[in-house]
Amino acid sequence: MSAAARTIVGVDVGGTFTDLFFYDEARGRFRTGKVPSNRGDEAVGFLAGLRGFGPVADLASIVHGTTVGTNALLERKGARIGLITTRGFRDVLEMRRRDRRHTWGLWGDFVPVVERDLRAEVDERTLADGTIRTPVDPAEVARAARRLAAEGAEALAICFLNAYANPENERAALAAAAAVWPNPNVACSSGILPEIREFERTSTTVLNAYLQPVVGSYLEKLDGALASEGFSGRFHIVQSNGGVMSTATARRLPVRTALSGPAAGVIAAAAIAKAAGFPNVITGDLGGTSFDVSLVVEGETALSPQTTIDFGLVIRTPMIEISTIGAGGGSIAHVDAGGLLQVGPESAGSRPGPVCYGQGNTRPTLTDANVVLGRINAERPIGGALARLDVAAARAAIARHVAEPLGLDPMAAAEAIVRVADAKMAGAIRLVSIERGHDPQKFAAVPFGGGGALHVGALIKDVGLRGALVPRYPGVTSALGCVIADIRHDQVQTVNLSLAGLDAAALDRRMVAEAAAARAVVEAAGLAVERIDTVFELDMHYVGQTHTVAVALPVAVRDGTTGLSGAAIQAAFEAAYQTSFSRLLPGVPARIVNLRTAAIGRRPHFDLAALAPGPEASLAAAGLGTRPVWFGGAWHEAAVYARLSLPVGAEIPGPAILEQPDATTVVDPGLTARVDRLGNVVVTRNGAAA
Repeated sequence: MSAAARTIVGVDVGGTFTDLFFYDEARGRFRTGKVPSNRGDEAVGFLAGLRGFGPVADLASIVHGTTVGTNALLERKGARIGLITTRGFRDVLEMRRRDRRHTWGLWGDFVPVVERDLRAEVDERTLADGTIRTPVDPAEVARAARRLAAEGAEALAICFLNAYANPENERAALAAAAAVWPNPNVACSSGILPEIREFERTSTTVLNAYLQPVVGSYLEKLDGALASEGFSGRFHIVQSNGGVMSTATARRLPVRTALSGPAAGVIAAAAIAKAAGFPNVITGDLGGTSFDVSLVVEGETALSPQTTIDFGLVIRTPMIEISTIGAGGGSIAHVDAGGLLQVGPESAGSRPGPVCYGQGNTRPTLTDANVVLGRINAERPIGGALARLDVAAARAAIARHVAEPLGLDPMAAAEAIVRVADAKMAGAIRLVSIERGHDPQKFAAVPFGGGGALHVGALIKDVGLRGALVPRYPGVTSALGCVIADIRHDQVQTVNLSLAGLDAAALDRRMVAEAAAARAVVEAAGLAVERIDTVFELDMHYVGQTHTVAVALPVAVRDGTTGLSGAAIQAAFEAAYQTSFSRLLPGVPARIVNLRTAAIGRRPHFDLAALAPGPEASLAAAGLGTRPVWFGGAWHEAAVYARLSLPVGAEIPGPAILEQPDATTVVDPGLTARVDRLGNVVVTRNGAAA
């Protein structure tokens, strides 16, 4: 195999920048890239970044983290879709779980992604035990599908009652609808989520259809652009569970691309933290439009079986638990009608971008505030697209839109913008730590993205964190995550089995079959893996309960069996239940609700030591002099360093600024930065242990 045949590029397309990480597996060499994103035609920045590494045709693999699906959901810009469901159940999406956007309000508003006129009902009925009481009529389904297509539906979802127990009616309906539907965007719930709970299954299937034309068109455009460059390698997409899937799977299951880009960042941050000796961290990805936070405990990312993208938009598929707020570098600062300073959620994005970019925006952003405060070097902006930043324009915008309405001078107003953004970020961190029973003093922050490292001091001081670990290349951490992420495929099947009198052999056969199906998807992805691991988990509860606990099964398929026994399941369930609720319910029988299976193709190990500073690095070579930086209402003379030239073991007391092409790290007064053996910067309070 030639050297060129072992090159892989991770690409994370954000709202402001497209970040890239190029890795030559044969030589163990890497390069990074950062170019402006082109909202609406992401292929432009995508290709521009790839060309920076040489001919695109020479690349073997491209792994992409995308926010296209997430943005389509948040902005309600998915496709117009139709739904065919069991007669009497077309309003499941509106009824939801009888929840309300405002718990104590007397009114609420929610518009499902499927218009009521585009929800068709047909006669069919499958009972909860899988018995078919009323077979579906394919002709009736075909008529409904033709009507929905004629009324402008671009994709079709089929969701029948209890189809998880027996998909026969759904599959017959799928065949009938597909025969008359004008495009391939037709799917049924048993093929998307064969799991109990009608609303969650319908919501997930409908949102998958909602994204199919959008994500499919986006991937088709990228495929065409790559083909025009002569690329013939493998192109993969990061999933919301932190794994990688083929583009064929992404087209079939686009709902799994929600939070794709942020998930890649969490995977990389967790790997970096573990290698650096920080098992407990809180990741914070500050990009141009948002701040994404996630918790890593004992080196493991937190996976949730379900997430809500926006009120009423529920997706039931494994996702890394990520909390997102609208506080990014491009977030616009404004004084609201009540006279309060707000930062975000509206963002200037990459076009026109912050005022200091000089591209037509006149409203100040968080980036403009950091530029005015001297924390960002106006003469060396990250990304390389601009020669310099316009400090005077940023200051004038802050004066007009923030300082004058609040009666402040421009410097105080700029600092106020940063403090409001810091408070929002601190709140997001408390949400995933303190409010979930975790002591923040036992956690370190891992700030990344283009702006995360600018706010290290506030994250440490405002939340009371142990310290912070700034990755070697914070601005392209999510792109690095694309490179190191494993291939993963998750699937679930409702089984509804009582543990009392369980036929363990029958469950074992089902687990073996599920494992084989999941492995086949991983193998079809075509990326090199060292091995494929299979992970099993059961959703269980005591009979009479509604909610379940996740029960991990420490078994693997060997010689065509898992060797699982009812006693082993009982022991695992009691351990999981005890951990969750600190008590058991003796004498109450347990029940297995769902079987979850994940096949994980382990990618070749990426040695993070490759990122460490070389022997030529020295404190003297890294020094760039000093410049005034505003902290706490006054100017301070801060030492400035070329961060990538700092040697291992270097200690930098604050105030200091560490600059690099993809990000800037600010070390506040009262903090000290130290370069660890992998080139990460560990920031702690003066006198505190790392």
